Amino acid sequence: MSNFFTPLIIVAAGLLVSKTCTGQNNRTAKDTTDRKWWKEAVVYQVYPRSFKDMDGDGIGDLKGIISKLDYIKSLGVDVVWLNPIYGSPNDDNGYDVSDYRNIMKDFGTMDDFDTMLKGMHTRGIKLVMDLVVNHSSDEHEWFKQSRSSRKNPYREYYHWWNAEKGKPPYRYSLFDVNHDAWRYDSLTNAYYLHYFSRKQPDLNWENPKLRAEVYDIMKFWADKGIDGFRLDAFQFAAKDTTFPAFPNGFERDFTQYYGMQGNLHGYLQEMNQEVLSKYNVMSVAEGAGNTFEDAHNLVDANRNELNMAYAFEAVDIAKPDGYSVVHLKDVFTKWDSAFTDKGWLSIFLANHDQARLVSRFGNDSPQFREASSKMLTTFIMTMRGTPYYYNGDELGMTNAGFTKIEDYRDVQTLNEYQRQKNIGADMQAYLKFIAFSSRDNGRTPFQWDATQNSGFTKGTPWINVNSNYKTINAASQEKDPNSTLNYFRKVVKLRKNNPVLVYGKYTLIDRENPDTYAYTRELNGKKLLILLNFKNKAMNAKTGIDLSKATILLSNYDKPSNTGRLRPYGAVIYELN
Repeated sequence: MSNFFTPLIIVAAGLLVSKTCTGQNNRTAKDTTDRKWWKEAVVYQVYPRSFKDMDGDGIGDLKGIISKLDYIKSLGVDVVWLNPIYGSPNDDNGYDVSDYRNIMKDFGTMDDFDTMLKGMHTRGIKLVMDLVVNHSSDEHEWFKQSRSSRKNPYREYYHWWNAEKGKPPYRYSLFDVNHDAWRYDSLTNAYYLHYFSRKQPDLNWENPKLRAEVYDIMKFWADKGIDGFRLDAFQFAAKDTTFPAFPNGFERDFTQYYGMQGNLHGYLQEMNQEVLSKYNVMSVAEGAGNTFEDAHNLVDANRNELNMAYAFEAVDIAKPDGYSVVHLKDVFTKWDSAFTDKGWLSIFLANHDQARLVSRFGNDSPQFREASSKMLTTFIMTMRGTPYYYNGDELGMTNAGFTKIEDYRDVQTLNEYQRQKNIGADMQAYLKFIAFSSRDNGRTPFQWDATQNSGFTKGTPWINVNSNYKTINAASQEKDPNSTLNYFRKVVKLRKNNPVLVYGKYTLIDRENPDTYAYTRELNGKKLLILLNFKNKAMNAKTGIDLSKATILLSNYDKPSNTGRLRPYGAVIYELN
């Protein structure tokens, strides 16, 4: 583990560690008779706090989302995944829920929610909500009751360790300043468990009463008509409540000890029986455990648990000093191979827990930002699985360019800064590191236009707008047919018009090439070839395929070559005749 900040999505959601890596997958494609709407959907993630503010308080809100539903519809996407909007004191931007059946006051009212949902459905857009039930806020009534007395009925809704037993065995916390997941509470002379911040106590899933409460909450929202749930950090929900001591250094790979423990699959099967099977909803797990077997156990249809897994091995690849394209190919190829016949996966490289897509995996310099952003969009939209795309990435929004700690708002970044300071670390090096990796890079306000505050708010934004908003914004890109925004629309349309890009067999070509990524997708006699250049100079993709008669379906450059020669960050989709 680095001495510096590690982004949440890498560690909180869990990496899948594979013992093998295949260079190519030549298995037969999935049978498209098993078609599901959530397999064919394109999911667009909206971060409500930073999307659009209508009341002028500097915080995005539901009315802001409502005002931009036509924009979302214009993207061609099918599903909006909305980050938490429940009642919350906002220690972790809504991932600390104090009221699961109400709307955070910053975001509006339940009437606003109902209007937003109706507006989405009218436009043919489905809504998936975050379900944050590994933990709650310490300001939730359950926790207030739980900490009030050892005899309180809600005591067993959380994990407590009575102090007379001595200090509990060490558990690592991702957000705590000291990385200590046990917090002493003097009211009942006991410690409570929190894998994330001190204000996010972990819920006790071993308690059937707690599980029944969660299922009722899910039914409340499903009855309102939402279309799915993303289970936040749920692979950590089940615990060994004897809390045995873990080996020294376990935190370097703590998912092995935290993830997929106890009766997690039993709880998911119970959730499926009680809720998911009774509604036409999509379900996705954040995290996929430690092995492919873990992941399959979550998503294989005969298991009656969830629809798809949201695995994180790929997002750990990007580093401040670059990454290996061969490694990227290996990760995506082995995942595809493991899920060729059973199960389903999410495809993504960015979200609210990551810095910006183009800054991490592409090149955010003015010269190459547009080309590399389009290339990465091409990649995400041409892989097998359900693509997830984070708001603002369709514009090629970049990292924030923050230079001082006062610019940041993220609890993990701020607590880790304090920890690094306490241990005497090189703070300039840390600031440089978080300028590349902090979650706040992906949370700056959406850049709508070149007016003040990028058209996000008439007030003071809760976090600074990226200073490049006058040149990177939706209004200017709407007018440019070759913009990253309009390219995104073209790729989405191409995917939706070609089932081969959803269900087709994936075959990797020229694995050892360190610069380009080439693969085919094939279904029912139709075969597409995708060539991607991950470098800032022209490169040759060695496919061994005669392209002289191939039809170019889409390219991120005008007049692409039919020779396999790719311009810097070039992307070409061919139909092979």
